[in-house]
Amino acid sequence: MKRFSKEVITGFVSIISIVLLYIGVNYLKGVNLFKPANYYYVSCTSVREITISSPVFVEGFRIGLVRDIKYDYSSVNKITLEISLDKGMRINKGSYISIESTLLSGAELHLRLNKFSGEYYKSGETIEGRLKSGMMSSVEDKFIPQLIDIMPKIDSILTGLQTLVNNPALSRSLDNIENTSKQLEMSSVQLRTLLKNDVPEIVSNLKTTSSSLSVFSSDLNKLNLDQSINSLNSTLGHINTFTLKLNSRDNSLGLLLNDSSLYKNLNNTLDNASGLLLDLKQNPKRYVHFSLF
Repeated sequence: MKRFSKEVITGFVSIISIVLLYIGVNYLKGVNLFKPANYYYVSCTSVREITISSPVFVEGFRIGLVRDIKYDYSSVNKITLEISLDKGMRINKGSYISIESTLLSGAELHLRLNKFSGEYYKSGETIEGRLKSGMMSSVEDKFIPQLIDIMPKIDSILTGLQTLVNNPALSRSLDNIENTSKQLEMSSVQLRTLLKNDVPEIVSNLKTTSSSLSVFSSDLNKLNLDQSINSLNSTLGHINTFTLKLNSRDNSLGLLLNDSSLYKNLNNTLDNASGLLLDLKQNPKRYVHFSLF
């Protein structure tokens, strides 16, 4: 049996190691060296977030990956991507590659097929690449510039807030609020004490008063109001009759109150009596005679 030298064995093992390392690195990149594939080129102006082994999808199904990225130094903003697709994948003429950014996995390539064409690209031909703005791209292009513009305003607001916080008036206001809170707590305690002690007594008094009113109402209902009203009406009728008789002249009291001549005669009689008494006082001898014998 022929034996190989140590140098030959070492070289053979090194070659096998290099091949396995190459296959392993490509396998980690997602490249299957033993799977047949077609190669195409994608012309685009930006490859932001695209890396070698970035996936290629069609209708959400993975059909290949990016094999290489080359920049064309002979022109401006022209970058060429080399992609490998499954052997059975055919691309209609007029189709294009959409480069889309994702939130977690970087950028992805999506094949948009032109299903209305019956002609197909051949392996090695160039396909148009279009950059589609994703959420992260929109954040970088729109939100970040606005955030940069807002930063000075935010700094001014923070400075104003710091000035407000350091203002002694704010501290006094907080102390006043604390004192007010303590007073409200004391008032709440007093209110609970009132509700616990005084309110039951008040309610008891109200119940007693209500009972007294109920008894009074019952006694009032027992009174014969109709008889009392009839008696009152009878009394008022007698008073009315008495008043009518005072106003008529068919009785002595009515004549005395209503006949003016009787008043005049009575007045003249009083005047004559007054004159007689005055004359009697002044000339008693006219009326009184004394005789001793």
